[in-house]
Amino acid sequence: MNVLFRLPLIFSLFMFFACAQDKNPVNTSHTHEVIVPDLQIPWGFVFLPDGSILYSEKAGQLVKFKDGEKTIIDGLPEIYVRGQGGLMDILLHPNYDVNGWIYITYASSDDPDNGGNTAVMRAKLSENTLTNQEVLYKATPDSKRGQHFGSRLAFDAQGHLYFTIGDRGDRDVNPQDITRDCGKVYRINDDGTIPEDNPFVNEPNAVKAIYSYGHRNPQGMAVHPETGEIWTHEHGPRGGDEINIIKAGKNYGWPIISYGINYNGTSFTDFTEMDGMEQPLHYWDPSIAPSGMAFISSDKYPGWNGDLLVGALKFEYLDKCTIENGKVTKEERLLDGLGRIRTVVQGPDGYIYVGVENLGIVKLLQK
Repeated sequence: MNVLFRLPLIFSLFMFFACAQDKNPVNTSHTHEVIVPDLQIPWGFVFLPDGSILYSEKAGQLVKFKDGEKTIIDGLPEIYVRGQGGLMDILLHPNYDVNGWIYITYASSDDPDNGGNTAVMRAKLSENTLTNQEVLYKATPDSKRGQHFGSRLAFDAQGHLYFTIGDRGDRDVNPQDITRDCGKVYRINDDGTIPEDNPFVNEPNAVKAIYSYGHRNPQGMAVHPETGEIWTHEHGPRGGDEINIIKAGKNYGWPIISYGINYNGTSFTDFTEMDGMEQPLHYWDPSIAPSGMAFISSDKYPGWNGDLLVGALKFEYLDKCTIENGKVTKEERLLDGLGRIRTVVQGPDGYIYVGVENLGIVKLLQK
């Protein structure tokens, strides 16, 4: 294509993205403090009772940070590091002070020549070693594809563990088939057993741990602090990143309905809605590549209680979403340009902590 003919297209694309960004004004009233420096891809982190931070690096390291020192935790299982897969989320049991259980998602392989898939394990931390390891769930079959492993963890008020696994790049097979893993939100008991009221326990050949299906690649999950609902967000293709409220047995449509298109600009579906499929609470177009998600339920940020925070990998900011009457009514960019935001956690002190790729874990402060 002649350069002169390319210029209008380039200008149009520039204006499209610029206008999309202008919809989300930059909030400059907040700054940050680096709490844990020099991290690459901090996929997940938790705060331990002794004041330390336990975090995962996607490349396969679990590290404890306390008093300015980093200590590598021994005893991890073999991590299958490929594409978007590696060591991923980490979460403490709601009664961690009593039972000491730590939950971890990671890419696991039975045979690296055949690929890998997402697994969920629990273990205990004895000094600087993982002990009492139990694999609670392993998605099958393994795949050599490097995309869409998920994976986030959340506990509801009844002690059920939810986790997400992406469609593993096989959109035409996995997400809509409840007899197959991948492209799903799952719910299990804290010991890995299946709750008797899971929606598909009585369906022949269904995967009994499935709680909802028709998902693409959910990399954010949070429990609403008032309603107790499970909220997720997931990557769309080119456009169509979504926020969803997860309901038992519901079909969230991927890839039959979507507000996105293929990365090459072609369409893969003519439908944005269909009977029997859930509509997203909110979607982004252009995609922001969301990762990490947390509600604000503290008084550390006046006027923000109840707002939702979503990390943006693509545009490198923290997206603050104001929720009113079940809709996102306003978005603001925090920490704009700081880096690819991977993880968002409200700490025990009520402050928001954010995992930023190639930077570290930072604390959100007011100026």
